[in-house]
Formats: sequence, C-alpha cells, structure tokens
Amino acid sequence: MFLHSVNLWNLAFYALMVFMATLGLWDVFFGFEENKCSMSYMFEYPEYQKIELPKKLAKRYPAYELYLYGEGSYAEEHKVLPLTGIPVLFLPGNAGSYKQVRSIGSIALRKAEDIDFKYHFDFFSVNFNGELVALYGGSLQKQTKFVHECIKTILKLYKGQEFAPKSVAIIGHSMGGLVARALLTLKNFKHDLINLLVTQATPHVAPVMPLDRFITDFYMTVNNYWILNARHINLTTLSVAGGFRDYQVRSGLTFLPKLSDHTSALSVVSSAVPKTWVSTDHLSIVWCKQLQLTTVRAFFDLIDADTKQITQNPKKKLSVLNHHFIRHPAKHFEENPSIISDLTGTSMWVPVKVSKWTYVAYNESDKIYFTFPLANHRKIYTHVYCQSTMLVRKLVHFIRQGVDLSWKAELLPTIKSLTLRLQDYPSLSHLVVYVPSIHGSKFVVDCEFFKKETRSIQLPVTHLFSFGLSSRKVILNTSGLFYNIELLNFGQIYQAFKISVVSKCSAVKEEITSIYKLHIPWSYEDSLTIAQVPSTTEIPVKLHIAQPENDSHVALLKMYTSSDCQYEVSCIQMIGFGRCVRFHGGALPAYVISSILLAYGGQLYSLFSTGHCLEYATMLDKEAKPYKVDPFVIMIKFLLGPSELPKEIKIISPDLPILTIVLIIVSWTTCGAFAILLTYFYYMFKIVHLQASLTTFKNSQTVNPKHSRRSEKKSNHHKDPAVHPLRLSANDAEDSLRMHSTVMNLLTWIVLLSMPSLIYWLKNLRYYFKLNPDPCKPLAFILIPTMALLGNTYTVSVKSSKLLKTTSQFPLPLAVGVIAFGSAHLYRVPCFVFIPLLLHALCNFM
Repeated sequence: MFLHSVNLWNLAFYALMVFMATLGLWDVFFGFEENKCSMSYMFEYPEYQKIELPKKLAKRYPAYELYLYGEGSYAEEHKVLPLTGIPVLFLPGNAGSYKQVRSIGSIALRKAEDIDFKYHFDFFSVNFNGELVALYGGSLQKQTKFVHECIKTILKLYKGQEFAPKSVAIIGHSMGGLVARALLTLKNFKHDLINLLVTQATPHVAPVMPLDRFITDFYMTVNNYWILNARHINLTTLSVAGGFRDYQVRSGLTFLPKLSDHTSALSVVSSAVPKTWVSTDHLSIVWCKQLQLTTVRAFFDLIDADTKQITQNPKKKLSVLNHHFIRHPAKHFEENPSIISDLTGTSMWVPVKVSKWTYVAYNESDKIYFTFPLANHRKIYTHVYCQSTMLVRKLVHFIRQGVDLSWKAELLPTIKSLTLRLQDYPSLSHLVVYVPSIHGSKFVVDCEFFKKETRSIQLPVTHLFSFGLSSRKVILNTSGLFYNIELLNFGQIYQAFKISVVSKCSAVKEEITSIYKLHIPWSYEDSLTIAQVPSTTEIPVKLHIAQPENDSHVALLKMYTSSDCQYEVSCIQMIGFGRCVRFHGGALPAYVISSILLAYGGQLYSLFSTGHCLEYATMLDKEAKPYKVDPFVIMIKFLLGPSELPKEIKIISPDLPILTIVLIIVSWTTCGAFAILLTYFYYMFKIVHLQASLTTFKNSQTVNPKHSRRSEKKSNHHKDPAVHPLRLSANDAEDSLRMHSTVMNLLTWIVLLSMPSLIYWLKNLRYYFKLNPDPCKPLAFILIPTMALLGNTYTVSVKSSKLLKTTSQFPLPLAVGVIAFGSAHLYRVPCFVFIPLLLHALCNFM
C-alpha cells in the first residue's frame, strides 16, 4: 500500500535520508578512538559502611542512603566513628550507583598510604536508588535537599576533632554534578559548606533530552541563580567532559560559562588533561585510571598544611587545578615557586653558539650547564624551542643567578617542551640548559632557534560541500623540531575533517616518535596523537565548542617532529552526518510529529472536501513537503476472531463515561503517564476491533456478493443522521481506519514522550504509590476523554461537521509550533498534539 502511494523519486529520497541517518548514527556511536583508559583496581576488598541518618530524615527520604567507602584496615578502623580525615562526597548521576566511588576512593587511599597517612580523605557516597533523573526531573529537587542533609550529617561525624572540617568537597558524576550546583539555590544552604566542586560528564548548559517541564525548570533555576550571583559565588568548580567517546552527553553541554572576571570555574575535556590525554565514555570517566590519578594528585596538592583540610584560598585552588588539568610543567606543584634560581656550584659549564643543537647522554655523573648566548641570535631569530624527557631550563641575566623559566614548560606524553619568544626577555643575556646527573638512562636534549614565519604554515580547510572529493596539503621541507599548522576557516561545530600526516624518514636506525596536538585556543578541548615515524597517521578534527564571534584565534595543529623526517599534511572534508545527529538528534521526535500533523491535517481536509480520507502515505507525500520526512508507518495486520461492523454508530456508549472516570481516577491516584498508556491500549483495541470487523465483512462480501450489495444500498439509504441513526459501510470503515492509524501514530509519540515518568514511577513504586510531582497529569485529564471519544469516532459521523474545515486548518500552524517550541523542549510537544485531537473529537457534536 505504501509503495503504491509514493513515486520512485520520493522513495529514492527517503532511502537517501535513511542512508545519511545511518552514517550519522555510526559516526556518533562508533566514529571515535578506542578506549585507552586503564582500569582502576582495588588492592583490598571494597566496603561500604552505611551511615545512620536521623529517623526523621530517613523517614522523609526512604529511598536514599549515605555510605562511607573503605578498604582493608582503613574500613575496619573507621567502623567506629568519629572520623579524622578530609571529607569528600560523591554524587552519582542518572541511574548511577553509590559504588562508583570505589575507583577514586581506592586510589586516594593508596596515595595516603604512600605518605604514611599524614593526610587522608574520607570518601562518602549517596545512594539515589538509581533514579532516572535525566528522564524524569521531578526528583531532582528532592535529591538536592537530601544532599544538603547529608553534608550536615557528614560534618557532625568530625565533631570534637582537632582539625575538624567545616566544609566538604563534592565530586558529581553526570546529573549528580547538577544536583551539587543546585545546592546553592536552597534557601537555608550556607555556601561555605562546599569548598570544591568537581563534575564529571555533567550537562551543565541544558538537559540532553528535555522530556518534562521539571527538568527544564530545574535547569533554569540553577543556571539563572549562577548567572545572577556570579560575582558572589566563590565556589571553585571544575567540569571535566569525556570527549567524543561520550555519546550520551556531548562535551559542549558540560562547559560552564565564564560569567565574570572573578569566576573560579574551569571546563576541560579529558583528552586535554595532562597525564590523561584520553577520551572517556559516560561511565568510564568515573573509573578511568589516568583521570582519577590526576584528580587525586590535585586533591592532595589542595591540602592546607596548617588546617589539614582543603585550602580556603581560592587563588591556590585555581592554581592547583590549572597545574593538573590545564597545563602541567612536569614539576610538582609549588604554591609560591622561586623565580630566581642559583646557578652556583662545581658543575661543568659548556658554551653553545650554534642555532641548532642536540645532546645525548647515557651515563653521565656530573651536572652540566649548557649556555646559549642570546645577543647574536636575537638579530636573526624570533623564538627558541627546546625539548627533552628530563629538562629544566633557565634563562640567566648574569652568571651567578638566573630567572627560572622551567615553570613555562609543557608536559607532553613523551617529551617536555618549551617555546620562548626572545623579545619577551630583552634584558636576559643567556639561555642556560641544565642537565642533571643521571644513572644509566638515556637522556636527549634538543634546542633550536628559529623565525616564527618559517614554522607557521597556513592550511585552509576544505569546503563543507566538497564531500571528501578534494583535499588541500602542505609539505614541511625544513628539518625543524616544531611546527604550527594554522587551520584557517575552521570554527563551526558542523565542520568535520580528517587530517592525514605522512612522514618519510631517511637513515633512521631507531624508533622515532612524533606528537601531533590539535589545539583549540577558545576552549580546553585539545587532543593528542602519538605516531611512530615513518608512518601515515589520520587525525579526526571536530569541535565541541564553536568559535565565539568576538574571538579571532585560529585553531592549530602543533607538530612536534623529527629533524630526520619530512612531513606531508593534507586536509580532507568529512561528511558531517554525525555532527547533525550529535547536536540535533534530540529534536527528531518534534520533526516526525510535525510531519504526522501535516498529514493528519491533509486527511481531515480531504474528508471535508471529498468525503473520503486518503491514505496516510499519500497525504504525507503531498502535505509534508517542507520536511520530506517519512516517519515510521504503522503496518499492523490484525488477525482476530470473526466480528461484524457496527450496525449503528454510538459516539457515547454506555461504558464510555465509566471508562473515562476510571482512567482519570487512575491518573489522579497513581501516575498520569500510566493512565495515558492504558488509554493507548484502549484505543489500540478499538482499532484492532474495527480492522477485524472490516476483514470479516470483506470475506463475507466475497462469499455472498448479492447480500453485500443489498447491505451497501441499505446503508447508503440512511444519509441524514438527523432522521436515521448512522450506519457504517465498508468504505466508511476503511476511511475510519486510515484516520485512526494517523491518530494512533500521534498517540504513540505522546506515550513515548511520557514514558520516562512512567519508568520512574514503576521503579519507585515500593516507596511511593502516587507520583508527585507528575508532569503528565494535566495532559492525562484532557487526553483521556478525548481519546475515549475518538475511539468511537468514524468518518461518517464527522464529515458533515461544521467544525471539520476549521479542524483541518489547525495542524499546519501546530506543526510549525512543534518545531519552533518543541524541538528544544520535548515536553511541550504533546500540548500541540492534543489540540487537533480534541477538535476532531468535538466534530462529533458540532
């Protein structure tokens, strides 16, 4: 039936759309690097000690609990309270478990053992009973209030201790991070109860799927509060995103806005975090060993030696987080590093006058200072670059003392590098490279002076519509150690490219490593690729955050190369279907429902103008031209027992008021989504019954055609419903089935969009019989009587209605409204859908 109604050109278009959507889905779910996270293991059996809550609190929140994490002897010792450490509270996210705290808790415990428990952290975790708060937002406020009570309970466990904490640090995974931010919106919450907030894969900007108004209201409350009170919020906050491996929460949603000059918020993607350098999926971000080690190191550097708690100094907190999560100089953190460094001693001093220099040491015992006079190099070159696996660099002003510039170095996976612009240090006379004494390990130092223009090469990215058929390339002919490839015209999220780096080396006797770093200057979302050369390396280039309008920076491909190799860099456009799915896939239900509404309006108008309801696929092809989206067409064949077409049409049957009242009571006393689902099954039953009746009638028509013609004439004789009761013919039944199938399609989407609150209600049924608050209850009160009437509605009873023409004109503006107001707020979509359904039902009476 569908193929007969759609021409070949449209069918080809639909096939192309399906193919493109498939490519997009593949790119989102599989088009990323393999999981390079190391698993974090517990060295002793993990234990979760349940913290006893006050009776009133436990009664108010029967589904929630608070636990203390421990292992081995630590767990045994701390079964007897009070505690003596530094409290950290872990908040799980959507469907998360309190046991997810074990990875960071175990690593922190091992770190404390290494320093003989001079300092240690106590990791607490909240059990939210695995609530689906990303789908149903009605419990987010309840979770927030419970966490507030947990913080007060935790601090009481340290009462009477010499270094008792006055605040806690919070780590929030996914929606747990949003709940932590929401604490500041509570009326009685004291901001100084939280000293640090670290969120992992938390969608701060907006919900991933806005499925009910409670989620969007919660987001609006939290974000508005943080925006309006930006200058007064001193809470140091770090947001870590998972990168492209996290297809559940795209990284663009995790970036906290920089609200003022005084903000102490940092946002970074895990692939850019020093010593981590990997992308994580939505779950592995809580157990990724590289990331958890970085987090624990930062936590220990945040400790104030005087209070033995996390420092209250916001400047130090931000410095520590920048040190570990943004730019690591390959040195231990120092709060006040010494700028002037003594260069005295018995070490050997070796002058170096060449512009390019390499030093290799295998088993040197003496310290060596290599000195580079800068006077002559300033006349020719603009920059100096050095790299090494063990490099401490110092620029000297005079012989006995020098300015320590090793803090300006950057740690990379295999090297430590430093690039300096010579004009920034006009008073300094020499560059001094210090090589410490080593024992048996190989040590390589490379330095070179260069002009900036010789190492900065522009590579315009290919056009969006080149579809990978064209590429642009540059060749690095010089034998430098470092290059900046400027990616021109690259700054939009829909752009996706593949950069290919082909390296060719001559006379290579040992393995050489090159590092390619994609640097995005307007956000911390860098990514690194390590290549063993000679080789061909492909680097996917995509953005999490679009370039701001007032930002003039250029994205860079930083290449740390070998002087023995030649490199060819080419850029090829990738078809960005995955970008469309990742950024706009959540709006798909709104577009599909919009197309159905257009087809529905066309059917109603055809019923008004011709007296017959046309096929759904035909009307979709005719009316939904602005979108050309063909939704799932319900092709259900009902094979039930024999039945007959109703001899008389009764809009309000005797059982209809009772059924309506019962469903409304169900909605009021339990869950609105549950009542909507029951209404859906009732409506489906009516369609199944009508389909079976029509099938039986057609079979009997084939057996006794004379009787069927008499029945048809008899039914056609009663055309005036004011004089005779309405009777249903085979043609009317077919028209009604077509209309009901479209209504069923719309109702299916309403059920799907209300499903999250139903799942939440079922999951918590042992605690609460009535869902409160219930986002679907108002909709259920209107939808139940409407669908009860439509279940008994046939085209013969509405085709002569004075309201039909008006009803047929409503779906077009509603289809526009669905996309305009519903694509970003899916919970609004059912409000647009039930309007034409209600008008359709009223056509029976007007």
